Amino acid sequence: MLERVKAYYEVTKPRVWYLLVFTALGGYVVAAGGSIDPYLFMLTIVAVTLGSAGANTITCYIDRDIDAVMNRTRLRPIPSRRIYPAEKALYYGLTLAILSVALAMLINPLATLLMVFGLVDNIVIYSKVLKRRNPISIILGGFSGGAPTLIGYAAVKNTIDLTSLLMAALVVLWIPGHIWTLALYARDDYARARVPMLPVVVEERVAVRCIASTSILMVAFSLGIYFVGAFGAIYLTAAAILGAVVLAVNFWLVVKPSKERAWVGFKLSSPYLALIFLAMMLDKIVA
Repeated sequence: MLERVKAYYEVTKPRVWYLLVFTALGGYVVAAGGSIDPYLFMLTIVAVTLGSAGANTITCYIDRDIDAVMNRTRLRPIPSRRIYPAEKALYYGLTLAILSVALAMLINPLATLLMVFGLVDNIVIYSKVLKRRNPISIILGGFSGGAPTLIGYAAVKNTIDLTSLLMAALVVLWIPGHIWTLALYARDDYARARVPMLPVVVEERVAVRCIASTSILMVAFSLGIYFVGAFGAIYLTAAAILGAVVLAVNFWLVVKPSKERAWVGFKLSSPYLALIFLAMMLDKIVA
């Protein structure tokens, strides 16, 4: 029984939804400041958790043939047959996704619309339509990554303004660098599975320049958030230091591309996003 529960937990890709839920928490706290409604807060976090976990589960079902080929993913619950038949994962994911929309409806119509948008963009546009066809699929598919931040913000404000858009854009711009550094590291794996990620279909020097370019934009947007969102010294200091580290690592990768340096960039990316959203929250709470 415990192994079955573990398999259904793993198929949701918890490392992914932990981070997405944290960005939703950031959106909520930035919008609310120190005035947090416990009921609305929990409703928002649970809704985003279910939506993110549901989308990840459904995409695991869609990508089950790819996952079975790649060394990095072949031990996931569906290809390893810890969840069998695979349709069980599909029904599980659909249930989580439907529940997330139902909870979002209890928040407000804007949160519901954003939840549906995030699910459709990630499951249909990215995983089903673009991932196996287009080398820049992660850019269009990455828009869903900004949805949790907007949902958290909209739960409080019931609107989308420039601050929330810049926060969401930070996540969207973070995603290509995060995924492309992984694809550069596991290039042979993606090629074997015939997934045309950008680092697989272009020369290495072009791929690292694209990664560096998105990182420069990401850092620029992080600084823009300070000026637009009325943040203070805590956030500005964190954004400047974290941005400098990210740019240094990516410049290092551009100067001398390698799998090892791509792996360093990949491993750095998640802590960067978590820390910069933590800085946003601390800044608003202290203020």
